[in-house]
Amino acid sequence: QVQLAESGGGLVQPGGSLRLSCAASGLTFETFSRYAMMWFRQAPGKEREWVAGITLTNRTTRYADSVKGRFTISRDDAKRTLYLQMSSLKREDTAVYFCNGPSWPPPSPGPHWGQGTQGTVSS
Repeated sequence: QVQLAESGGGLVQPGGSLRLSCAASGLTFETFSRYAMMWFRQAPGKEREWVAGITLTNRTTRYADSVKGRFTISRDDAKRTLYLQMSSLKREDTAVYFCNGPSWPPPSPGPHWGQGTQGTVSS
């Protein structure tokens, strides 16, 4: 059974940075390396929205316009881990962040979701 577990959320001031991680279990790294993965987020009172996606072995990445140039998605297949480096954070980036997969192209999600990690941008 595939499980995804996010971590790395927290409280940060506007303009700051956070690095989120998503550890996958219940699958081999060979299988994980074939998964296209994504990050979604859900702000209070809003619907869940797609944020970023990455295909096999870092070949293709895509970003929502709202985060382009500020967020970077990456993966370490040997560690079965997905990352989201978030910089120049804005208050509107406050949300619960979820990893998801496998699925491509975005924004259609795959069947597996993590429990989410809270990222709060506030002074």
